[in-house]
Amino acid sequence: MRLLLDTHVLLWCLSDHGISKHARDAIADPYNEVAVSAASAWEISIKRALNKLTAPDDLEVQIIASGFTPLPIQISHAWTAGALPRHHDDPFDRILIAQAIIEGYTIVTHDNNFNKYAVSLMPV
Repeated sequence: MRLLLDTHVLLWCLSDHGISKHARDAIADPYNEVAVSAASAWEISIKRALNKLTAPDDLEVQIIASGFTPLPIQISHAWTAGALPRHHDDPFDRILIAQAIIEGYTIVTHDNNFNKYAVSLMPV
C-alpha cells in the first residue's frame, strides 16, 4: 500500500500523538511506502514561523529517520491541484489530494474535507 501522510498526521507520528491502531499499523508496516509531501514541510514551516504550531527544528532529518519517503511537488501536481473542484481551498490539502490522485497514494488524514474528493483515504 502507498500512503501519503497529511501534515497533522506527520506531526502526530513524530510526536507519538495517538492515532488509530489501524493507521499506526499501516504506517509501521515495512511493506507499505509512507510518503511525506514537500507541501507538508512548506505548510509546517509557514505555520511554525507564525507561531501557530510547534514542530521539530530538524524536520527533514526526522522524516528520513522515520523511514518516510520525501515526495517532491511536480508541475503535474500543481496543475491538477488548481483544476480540482473548489470544495476546499486549502492549497496544501489540494496539493496532497493531487499528489495522491496522480501517484496512487492513500491519504492518511483526520480531515473530513478530503471526503469531498475522489481520492483514497485512511482515517486516523
